[in-house]
Order: sequence, then structure tokens, then C-alpha cells
Amino acid sequence: MTDFAVDTGRVSRTGPIAPRSALAKLATALLISIPLILTIDVLSAAVAVMLEIPLLLLAGLRVREFWLRTAVLWIAAPLSAVTIALYGEASGTVYFEWFVMRVSDGSLALAAATALRVLAIGLPSVVLFVTVDPTDLADDLAQRVRLPARFVIGALAGMRMLGLLADDWRALALARRARGVADQGRIRRGIGMAFALFVLAIRRGSSLATAMEARGFGGPGARTWARPSGWDRGDTVLLVVGMLIPSAALTAAVAFGTWNFILGPSVAG
Repeated sequence: MTDFAVDTGRVSRTGPIAPRSALAKLATALLISIPLILTIDVLSAAVAVMLEIPLLLLAGLRVREFWLRTAVLWIAAPLSAVTIALYGEASGTVYFEWFVMRVSDGSLALAAATALRVLAIGLPSVVLFVTVDPTDLADDLAQRVRLPARFVIGALAGMRMLGLLADDWRALALARRARGVADQGRIRRGIGMAFALFVLAIRRGSSLATAMEARGFGGPGARTWARPSGWDRGDTVLLVVGMLIPSAALTAAVAFGTWNFILGPSVAG
């Protein structure tokens, strides 16, 4: 296992959104996600998902990569819907009832809204963040958001080290197998490997912090940056799209009386 050898090569992506600023992608994901948290209704979530389809297609992900990256969402959405359908607030016609489980018109509508909401919030967040290069994001945060350079560089180093965890886990598994201790119970083996990985991460982090301090990364004064942070018209357009999607979704919910504010009364009520 190497300590600091990290693959910094970038994945070549195509599409109008791929070359956009890392800060613009992050801001767009937040602009889409935060407003959609305010309401749980089928209409706003469905409108948001439909409007997000062009955004997802233009993000520059290959088909296989898209499904792999978003697999958790496609699993979580139906699971959350089933849970809400069985245990959500009952209203209207009750179709099934047993012990604490009750399926009704209200719980089914809430289940559908929850599943669509998971997709509406999660899909753009995952897809846009996957296309962000950590170095570009660090440049944008330091030069445009004006975050402290020491914090940004430390966070960037940590993000670069995340890629090593999977390699370390595989190396630990192979080492245990070579020593003949890989046939223990799964839980015990997992706990032991997790603790070893935790210790290894602390040691690597301490060594990296010392090396960065020795090279002047923690010194006072203004820093210079190897690559200037750029911003063009395409980044502004992406932000506008990020504002229009939730605006259209919430407007549709209010106009058709389906707005269901999570902290207060709904429009329909």
C-alpha cells in the first residue's frame, strides 16, 4: 500500500454541462434540492423529475456510469415508498389493515410523492457532483467564495485520499487471506478490517498534514493559485436552469392546490 500515490487523472466527459464550473454545478444542485424539500406532493416532484431529464442527459455521464452512480437512489425510492405506504398517515379509503400497517388513499399518495421526491432531489445532486473535479472545486471555493485557503487545501487533500480507501480495503483483505485469518465470521472480520482501516487513515492523515505544513501550506499570508477560477455565460445559464426547475415545480403545486408544506398546512387543506 502506498501512502500518497493518488491517481489525479480526469475522466474525459462530453456534453454541454461537463465543462461547466465546479462551483456552478454545486450551486445548481443546491438550488434544485433545497426548495423541493419544502413540500411533499406528487405534482411538484413529478414536474421536477421531468424537467431534470434534459439536465441529466447533458451532464456527460455514460449510460452505464449513470445507472451505477444512481443505483442507490433507484433502490431507496421504492423502499421508502413501500414504508410510507404501510406506515404513513391514513386517510380516505383503507385498502389493507393489519396490526400497525394500514394502506389507504392518503398513504399511497404520500408514498408516491416520497419516491418521486427522492429522485427529484437525489438525481441532479449525484449526477452533477460526480462530474465535479475536486481540484476545480477547491479553486472555485478559494478564489470565488473566498473560503480560507488552509481549509480548502486540507479538504482537497482529504477528498484525494478518499480514493485510496477502497484500495486499502482490498489490500487488507488480501493480507488477511495470505496470513490465513480470512475465514473468520463476516461481522468479526469486518470490524477488524474497519478498525485497521481507521488506524491506517489516521496515520496517513497525520503524515500528510506534517508534509503539507513542511511545504508551507499552513503558512500565513495570501496564497497564489496555479489555475485561475473561470466563470462564463454557460455557468450563469446553468444556475438559471437550477432556479427555474424548482420554481416551475413549486408553482405548479401551488396552482393546482397540491402544495403540502412539511412544516405547516397545505394549500389543498
